[in-house]
Amino acid sequence: VQLQASGGGLVQAGGSLRLSCAASGRTFSSYDMGWFRQGPGKEREFVAAISRSTGITYYADSVKGRFTISRDNAKNTVYLQISSLKPENTAVYYCAACRKYTCTRLLGDYDYWGQGTQVTVSS
Repeated sequence: VQLQASGGGLVQAGGSLRLSCAASGRTFSSYDMGWFRQGPGKEREFVAAISRSTGITYYADSVKGRFTISRDNAKNTVYLQISSLKPENTAVYYCAACRKYTCTRLLGDYDYWGQGTQVTVSS
């Protein structure tokens, strides 16, 4: 599956963005989907994930209550609504697809990655 992330940009602190990740192919509903981010000089880290069948969501503690992950299997798209942005949220945001039976927050669980979309938060 190929993933194409979009929706990033420059936003002021406190602002919001909705990131999208469009997947190719007809098996999108077979994957758990996740969002990760990599800030300047930092390692890539887990942000959120959503299961393929139940729609159960998981979040990093740092984004709970501010970020919302959702998916539309009919459109082969996963979204990340990010709100109350802070300068430290500046990062490249990546979407990823996991086909394992059990997907965790580990990068290694994910089989396919999008190219990333830059989010820059100004103070």
